[in-house]
Amino acid sequence: MLLKDKDRGEILRIIKTSSDARVIYRANALNLRHKGFTLIEVADILEITSRTVLNIEQNYDQRGLDSALHDDPRPGQPIRFDDRIKSHIVALVCSDPPEGFDRWTLELIQEKVIKDDIVDSISHEMIRIILQEHDLQPWRQRSWCVPALDEEFIEKMEDVLKVYERPLNGSRPLVCLDEKPVQLLDHVRPPSGIEPGKIRKVDFEYQRNGTCSVFCAVEPLAGRYINQVTQQRTGKDFAKFLSSIERRYEDADKIVLVMDNLNTHCLKSLTDFYGQDEGERIWKRFEVHYTPKHGSWLNQAEIAINIYARQCLGKSRIPDIDLLRKKTAAWNRIANRKRVTINWTFSRKSARAKFRYGEKINLKSH
Repeated sequence: MLLKDKDRGEILRIIKTSSDARVIYRANALNLRHKGFTLIEVADILEITSRTVLNIEQNYDQRGLDSALHDDPRPGQPIRFDDRIKSHIVALVCSDPPEGFDRWTLELIQEKVIKDDIVDSISHEMIRIILQEHDLQPWRQRSWCVPALDEEFIEKMEDVLKVYERPLNGSRPLVCLDEKPVQLLDHVRPPSGIEPGKIRKVDFEYQRNGTCSVFCAVEPLAGRYINQVTQQRTGKDFAKFLSSIERRYEDADKIVLVMDNLNTHCLKSLTDFYGQDEGERIWKRFEVHYTPKHGSWLNQAEIAINIYARQCLGKSRIPDIDLLRKKTAAWNRIANRKRVTINWTFSRKSARAKFRYGEKINLKSH
């Protein structure tokens, strides 16, 4: 489709100045279609359906720009739904979705209540309002894995949180450690270049070149990042990475280390690789604190990994481990020059308020 010259200028103005999100994505849809993007490409870029893109385009062709960007006013009083109907919708959303679907969508809810003769008709917007009234958001999911609180979990959680309350100390630096698997992918067809007014295009097809691992350590109070790419994440790899950390902090009296209790995160990995004496010497340089089982979210290294993954890896396809090592080394240099610290705010006090365990479990002195 092609936009009229006067409409093209108005659309660009709206994209830059409008505060209405719905108007902006409709304007962007028309702009992208004008540039030659397909319905599917526009839908993927704007994260809407191809049907929505087609409706916007048809409204523009048939009734002009204003109709394409704005909904028609709806005369009369909106249909009101009583508590019985609202309760049915709420109960429906709290039940399992139809077979083949991961969750309830507005469209599925609409089809179901009409099919069951609960209502003659109902709009997506009215369903959304009903869900909002009852604080239901079936399309959202939050990852928060906390088991039933027991004394072991609480003791380890409070131990880690107490460590985080310590001030920055050069003689006893706090270092958090974790690992990230990375899949190596290559392009089957070269991506297009970036040009003014055009978005870089990448073919959906790709070639798998195996996997590798990135050991990530961060000194959160100092903004120091240590990322090291390895072929695997065996006990030997852990031992070598821990030794490299020990050398970086050779002037420290003790290195305070927070990590999860993976089976390779132990003294045995060091003694197996370096021998008994050297392995024990390296291990004794650390004051080790383990996060509780299902408590990896207490490890600030996860925050550092997310920063690294977003800024260094991004959505790029990295075909081999050599390129990943070069990119990681470059990112490490820049990140450590900027010294971006992590502002951890979850404390023992907030944990007790969040989980309400202070009165139920006799806390040991920490």
